[in-house]
Amino acid sequence: METVHGNEQRAGTGAATATRRTPHERLLALGLKPVGRATEYADQIYALMAKTPLFSGLDIDETRKLGAFMYVYEAPPGVTVINEGETGDFMVLLMEGMVDVLRRNRYNYPSRIAVAQAGHALGEMSMFDGEPRFASCVTLDNSRLAVLTRDALMLVLSDEPKLGNKILLKLVQLLSDRLRQTSAKLVSYLEAAREA
Repeated sequence: METVHGNEQRAGTGAATATRRTPHERLLALGLKPVGRATEYADQIYALMAKTPLFSGLDIDETRKLGAFMYVYEAPPGVTVINEGETGDFMVLLMEGMVDVLRRNRYNYPSRIAVAQAGHALGEMSMFDGEPRFASCVTLDNSRLAVLTRDALMLVLSDEPKLGNKILLKLVQLLSDRLRQTSAKLVSYLEAAREA
């Protein structure tokens, strides 16, 4: 698995990258076990991607190409793969298992906002914008995760620009949908406040 670190160093920018821990190093420190490149799981990932808005529409060849930039890990139950508030530099496609998605409430107590199952993507927004994670993701049982780092996405954009642009277009559509939903909720709250 040395190539994971090598790819990330290749995509990084100088000394700053050399001093920070890569997502691969952090995942290993959490106790995740690397099991290979995602290309080895291309058929399973292709079936799951149809459920994932960010990757729906990719054909099997595009899935294999993307898989060359992703690595698969196995995680035992109880591992916090993504921490609320941390800077996001990778996303996860949940291949097997279940993940608890938790956000701290006003009393600073973790509150469940969702349970992710196979086919869910986690952490994609923070991976793209580098902003702090919105929620924590904790494995509920033995899980298999395909990981795409921001550095690897940059390599997709340079090495496979057609595929990279397709993913970015999907992201823009996702962001637009989420903005519309948020705007609709805001309008309904404002109307309710006026009527009260």
